[in-house]
Amino acid sequence: MVKVFIPSDTTACALGADEVAAEIALHSEQRGLQVEIVRNGSRGAFWLEPLVEIDSHLGRIAFGPVGVNDVFDLFESGFPEPCEHPTYMGKVADIGWLKYQSRLTFARAGMTDPLSLDDYRQHDGYSGLMRALTMSPADIVEEITASGLRGRGGAAFPTGIKWRTVLDTAAEQKYVAANADEGDSGTFADRLLMEADPYQLIEGMTICAMAVGATEGFIYLRSEYPRALHALKQAISNAADANLLGNDIGGSGRHFDIQVRVGAGAYICGEETSMLESLEGKRGLVRFKPPLPAIEGLFGQPTVVNNVLTLAGVSTVLAKGADYYRDYGTGRSRGTLTVQLAGNVRYGGLVELPFGVSLRDLVEEFGGGTATGRPVHAIQVGGPLGAYLPESQWDTPMDYEAFAAAGAMLGHGGVVVFDDSVDMAQQAQFAMEFCALESCGKCTPCRIGSVRGVELIDKIRQNDNRQGNLDLLDELCETMESGSLCAMGGLTPMPVRSALKHFNQAFEAGQGNEKHD
Repeated sequence: MVKVFIPSDTTACALGADEVAAEIALHSEQRGLQVEIVRNGSRGAFWLEPLVEIDSHLGRIAFGPVGVNDVFDLFESGFPEPCEHPTYMGKVADIGWLKYQSRLTFARAGMTDPLSLDDYRQHDGYSGLMRALTMSPADIVEEITASGLRGRGGAAFPTGIKWRTVLDTAAEQKYVAANADEGDSGTFADRLLMEADPYQLIEGMTICAMAVGATEGFIYLRSEYPRALHALKQAISNAADANLLGNDIGGSGRHFDIQVRVGAGAYICGEETSMLESLEGKRGLVRFKPPLPAIEGLFGQPTVVNNVLTLAGVSTVLAKGADYYRDYGTGRSRGTLTVQLAGNVRYGGLVELPFGVSLRDLVEEFGGGTATGRPVHAIQVGGPLGAYLPESQWDTPMDYEAFAAAGAMLGHGGVVVFDDSVDMAQQAQFAMEFCALESCGKCTPCRIGSVRGVELIDKIRQNDNRQGNLDLLDELCETMESGSLCAMGGLTPMPVRSALKHFNQAFEAGQGNEKHD
């Protein structure tokens, strides 16, 4: 029997994977062929989706992108064996876009049935937890600290320090909260991991619980991710049935449960304290800090709040060792960076590489330039609050410190590409509009400043008291940066300032999208 792998993640299905799977099943039955269809996770090469793979004597062979109308010709050409066809890609391992990545966190993505615990274990899954169960909590924390793992949600705070704080804070109840409210434009890595490899998140959360003494965990999931919700719920149930969650995990005498909570549909709930408020059943408003969530978090108890990719990285660190993980990357940015290529880009998808690769290499070598074929004009990194980078900055190494020195941020790794038809003044105005729409409203600089920012940029674009309003906009940005309670208001000026600095001609009346750097 031949195994045929067809992804079941959101992107592949949006591109027709379900219909392709049904058509392949139909043709196999009509031709009397013994075929087992496995709905695997996507490898993140979205430009090739639906990507159909087969197990053959040559190894995993790929065809893509495969549409419903391709299926008949595929079978006529000799499918499900390796065969000549316009969609034939050869060995998956030889596809350059995948071959030249360094996948640690996404090593299993696309390889397995996401809900098969046997598949997960056969590909080194749960080896990290088994090791953690033989270690003391302090030793687990030390391993994470030594690895150099930092928060992948955007703040890049050292994970080991956060865990140490929770471990050292005395309390009868502690929590682990996975922030899966992935709301940045151009980002999808959390979703892809939860849909393609959900046990990795569950394992990472369980290791964290063993390290800090937590007994309850919550996954705060973005409401727009129904397929991830299904995958997580099923995976949690399977893990509990296998004694990998619940009471006496792996015979260790330790206890940990995980629940999934669907988010409130607000961008601000991606901020950790707003997320905790929402988890408690309240409106998602930013909390004053201190106290930090690590000391007084969920329901006033010590809480580890980590991003999905951070917790997923934990399983790799414990399975392979701190030294193995730390050997990837550069400077203080250790391990791998998960980049999500989106926007006007030819080869969109997920790329995982060691920190230090240049933005130019990512967009040109992996992204293939723009989808329109026009010159790349600007690249926004780090979500809707990230800076717009001109060509002069594309050789900046992608690590936290180098980007901070350039007045930018890596954030969650979203990279959105724009060609030379973009109106950069409009993009700057969008940043203020986005803040006005998504602000929780608790602090004045964010709530009022963003509205005033939209008005000021509109006046500047119309050449209404241009210099006076530019000066006022600069003062407004400074107020938002210094006076906002959280990064929502504090970072909104970043895309505005970068657009004014590097593409200022676009703000002149009648200039539209003229390029300037």
